Amino acid sequence: MVQNSELHRIINELYRPGATVGDGGTAAILAEEFFKKMQEFLPSTKEEYIKSVKEYGEILETVVIEDIFMPPILKLLNENKEHQLLENIFTYFEEIIDSGDTHLINILSITVLEILGNDRMILKKAKQYMGTKTVALQLKADEELGRV
Repeated sequence: MVQNSELHRIINELYRPGATVGDGGTAAILAEEFFKKMQEFLPSTKEEYIKSVKEYGEILETVVIEDIFMPPILKLLNENKEHQLLENIFTYFEEIIDSGDTHLINILSITVLEILGNDRMILKKAKQYMGTKTVALQLKADEELGRV
């Protein structure tokens, strides 16, 4: 907990609920960076991402991850191809966890890691690319769902 009241006020302002890019919300900026990075990894998702944002007027974070980003990731894992790309994606997930950004970690957990846990064969393949913190967070997601 932050002791300095001015610093505490600044942190609360930057990470306030409902913050958006352009109004000074750091969490929103970090989330936007995440979505841009995922489109760099998976360029085939860019058009569908843009369509989703236009359709809903905002980024529906869990919808975008579950419906747009996860299908190609699952396909890559299922086909067991493009090992370097998968390694890069899962290294990025580990970096998100290392960042300590609770918003992004929560999104990662309730979308990507829960979906990976839906299929034990896919999860087994994904664990080949996961870092130790990602494995631990995925196990926690499974525990919270009562899977283990």
